[in-house]
Amino acid sequence: QVQLAESGGGLVQPGGSLRLSCAASGITVSIFTMAWYRQAPGKEREFVASITSGGSTTYVDSMKGRFTVSRDNAKNAVYLQMNSLQREDTAVYYCNMWATNYWGQGTQVTVSS
Repeated sequence: QVQLAESGGGLVQPGGSLRLSCAASGITVSIFTMAWYRQAPGKEREFVASITSGGSTTYVDSMKGRFTVSRDNAKNAVYLQMNSLQREDTAVYYCNMWATNYWGQGTQVTVSS
């Protein structure tokens, strides 16, 4: 059974940083493309970033240079390092096994002073 568990969210001031983690079980993250999505209040879920089995990464333009997606094969986990956070980044962040309906429960990120 595939399970994805996000953690690392919280309250951070504008300009701050957070590192989100996605611990996977039931799959080996190194052989799949894994993605991060987010959903802000009143908005649809949107793509944030992804990392392929080969390590290639893709980002939404607005997050390039601020967010970094990475993977630790030994820990079977995927990460999202978020820097220079802005109020508009406030959302629930989800981990996803690409092109599947496997999602984590989400972790709340709130950017506020």
